[in-house]
Amino acid sequence: MVGPFIFIDHMGPAALGPGENMDIAPHPHVGLSTLTYLFEGSILHRDSLGTEVEIHPGELNWMTSGSGIAHSERTPEALRHTSKRLHGLQIWVAMPRANEQDSPSFHHTEASDLPQWEHHGATYKLIAGTAFGQQSPVPVLSPLYLIEIHCPNETVIDTGDALFGESALYILEGSVQQDAHTYGSKQILVSKDSKLCQFTAAAGTTLFLFGGDTFPEERFIYWNFVASSQEIIENAKARWEANQFGQVPGETERIPLPQPPASFKPKH
Repeated sequence: MVGPFIFIDHMGPAALGPGENMDIAPHPHVGLSTLTYLFEGSILHRDSLGTEVEIHPGELNWMTSGSGIAHSERTPEALRHTSKRLHGLQIWVAMPRANEQDSPSFHHTEASDLPQWEHHGATYKLIAGTAFGQQSPVPVLSPLYLIEIHCPNETVIDTGDALFGESALYILEGSVQQDAHTYGSKQILVSKDSKLCQFTAAAGTTLFLFGGDTFPEERFIYWNFVASSQEIIENAKARWEANQFGQVPGETERIPLPQPPASFKPKH
């Protein structure tokens, strides 16, 4: 983990032909917020709250699972028989222990509502949390930040005291140099001290800074479940198998709970 961030998935970029579609059937979550942010393409989100939202590039979906939510993610009907591209990030943010049993919720943010500014030739966008004197409208539950930085030209980035807690840098495209070392796209650099974030970004680089305050207790993760105790995860597994997460309107499929291989022996 980096601060409260526990998982990051870089989707694509993928070119999909007619009939090639993203179809993730209903599945459950507990104890986390999912953050979906697209660069290309579109995804239709449906969940057990009755939400049905199509997300486009630059927009943000923030789904807080709390005690439990089920959702699906699919290529929208208008794109299913055409050629299209899909590229984006989906990130999981663990919830504070005090909020793990909260009711689930969903929040969609338009691209125009995200704070954006320029500094030393680089363009900054605060996607979630608080940093650089800015605050995103996304309803986060703990002190954190997710920042997109695009550098048209070679740029020295020095975050100074603008960040806090633990911090990580994900290079979407381009490269960064630090202490004579060069790092390329799809690499993550992690700093346990956010004040050490100083580096040079090459021209054409897009990167993400993310992190925040850590939790005082450990987090466990199993499949789509995140929790401060194994008991919560075991309960979530039993509830999903018993079909107790609620129905996603318009959906009849569901992803079954993964079963460990026959040779698997849990540690005690």
